[in-house]
Amino acid sequence: RKALNHELSKLFNEMWDVDVNRLVPGKDYTIDLQGKAGAVQQGDSAVQDNAVRHLFHNVNEERLKSIKTFATFISLLDNYETSTGVAEVVTPEEIIENNCFLDAILETKVMKLAHKYLLKKNLAKPNLADFKGQLYDIWFQLYAREGGDRPDSCGFEHVFVGETRRGKQILGLHNWVQFYLQEKHNQIDYKGYVTRKNKTRPDKDDQVLSIQFSWKGSVKPIGSSFIGVSPEFEFALYTVIFLLAEERVTREIVKIEEYELEMVVCRHGNHIGTAYPVLLGTSSE
Repeated sequence: RKALNHELSKLFNEMWDVDVNRLVPGKDYTIDLQGKAGAVQQGDSAVQDNAVRHLFHNVNEERLKSIKTFATFISLLDNYETSTGVAEVVTPEEIIENNCFLDAILETKVMKLAHKYLLKKNLAKPNLADFKGQLYDIWFQLYAREGGDRPDSCGFEHVFVGETRRGKQILGLHNWVQFYLQEKHNQIDYKGYVTRKNKTRPDKDDQVLSIQFSWKGSVKPIGSSFIGVSPEFEFALYTVIFLLAEERVTREIVKIEEYELEMVVCRHGNHIGTAYPVLLGTSSE
């Protein structure tokens, strides 16, 4: 496998350190890991449920709503039709919401670090408004995921909201806030955690988890997500890797805090196709 990318690890740890909006495990939220997930193939509908309770025992929603980047992020989560193959309709209100979210994250130290780094690499526009346009295009520009000509997807929808394919497969959905909100509305059923090497089970304060869950009638055998981090942190990481990438699928090995991760970013032309962290020592998705 690839060697550790020291340059990106250094940058991502700096971002981690300035991510003041990140929620604190045990204080701002509590997770309940329960049992280890059983073996399952993508597409199986019947799977053993080794977690009878929700993964998120509680989340301080007052805190979420009081942080501008989280509040503007949450407003975007209901803007999408989750089935691939069904054309997305973007309303003027949704365009305003997308812009409010980008404005909010661009004010954070995390995104400022990303911008500064990308400028050094000549990969970003120096002017913030131009950089925002670049981010909009990468994340919110619609494209046809299933082939065909219906613009049914975008990077943001795939990574942060999640999509389904023909009711049989869950695509994306790598964001903990969306997971928590879907779980709260009994849309998601957490089935258990997936362990990593040298560790019998995750800890309740782990901020990267591999989990198994069902959503909209399908099962995701293994999905990895950061837990508790701010939306700008994930946005910054994936954007940096995407803009550095030459290939269609890029895998960068980084160490953030104690977590050794393989950051996977796939492009769909000039847009993000998917992006997620894999905890090393777990099988990838």
